[in-house]
Amino acid sequence: MDFTDVTLTALRVFRAVAERGTLTAAASQLGYTQSAVSRQIASLERVTGATLLERRHDGVRLTAPGRLVLRRATAVLDEIDAGARELAGLPAQAGTVHVGWFPSAGAALLPAAVTALRETDPEITVISREGSTPALVRALRTGSLDLALLGSAPPFRPPDAESPALVLQTLTERALHIAVPAAYPLARRDFVDVADLRGQRWIAGPPSGEDRLMGVCPGLDEKPDIVHTARDWLAKLHLVAAGCGLTTVPAALAPAAPPGVRILPVRGGPQEQRRLLLARLPTPPTEAATRVAAALHTAALDADTPS
Repeated sequence: MDFTDVTLTALRVFRAVAERGTLTAAASQLGYTQSAVSRQIASLERVTGATLLERRHDGVRLTAPGRLVLRRATAVLDEIDAGARELAGLPAQAGTVHVGWFPSAGAALLPAAVTALRETDPEITVISREGSTPALVRALRTGSLDLALLGSAPPFRPPDAESPALVLQTLTERALHIAVPAAYPLARRDFVDVADLRGQRWIAGPPSGEDRLMGVCPGLDEKPDIVHTARDWLAKLHLVAAGCGLTTVPAALAPAAPPGVRILPVRGGPQEQRRLLLARLPTPPTEAATRVAAALHTAALDADTPS
C-alpha cells in the first residue's frame, strides 16, 4: 500500500460518495459521469488494498477501512482548501460554520439564529443547506457539516447506527399543531378540539420510512379525506391559506406561516410529539460552532414559547 499514489481527485470523489450515499448522486454533484466516479473509487481501493464501500441495493455504506480513509481524506482536503484560501489572499475561515437543516427548520429557526448572530458574533459566517435526515447525517460523518438540525418522531431512535454515536441535543419537544385557514370557524379559537377534525379535508405529505401519513392528525378515528399531497412545507401552508384543507405542522413553523393561516394546538386524542435535535460529531466543536449552536438553541426556545 503506497498512499503517495493517491490523488486529490480520488479523495474528493470518495468523500462525495460517502456523503451523498450513492455513486449517481456524487457524480451529479461533481459533474462527473458515474463511470468516472466508479474508476476513482476503484483506484483508491487498489491503492489502499481494501474494500472501502459496501455496495447495497439502496446505495453504499462505508466499511471500517472506508471510515478510516474518510477521516484522513477529510483532514487532507480541509488542509488543501485552507491553503488555497491563504494563497488567494482570503482570510482563514475559522469563523465559518456549516449547518444542515431539514425543511421546516429552515423556514423560521435558522433565519432567526443567523439574524441574532449578526448582532452578537458578526465575525462568524454561517453556510447552510437543506437536506433529508440521511443526507445530513452522512454530511456530518464526512465532515462537510459542523452541525445539523434534525427532526425526530417516536420512537425517537438515533439517526444512524454508525460509531461513534453522534452527539444529540434536544432543542424542543412539542406536539404537532394544526394549520387552519384563517377564514374557517375553527380559526376563531385558541385551540382545536380533536372531535372538530372529523370530516375535514387534509393536505398530507408523502409517507416515508416508518412515518405515518404526514400532515394528518394522528388522533382521527376515521379514514382521512386527503385532497392534496405535497412534500414542501411552504406549499402545504399556502394550500391551507387558500382554504384547501388542514395540515399538521411543527409548532416552530408558526412564525413562518403565510397570511391567511392560523397554527393552533390540538386538545383531546393522542398527541404526536416531535423533537427538534441539534446533531454533531463527538469531537470537540470549534468556538464558532459552539456559538452557532447556542444561537440555534435560543431561537428554538423563542419559537417554542407559546404566544
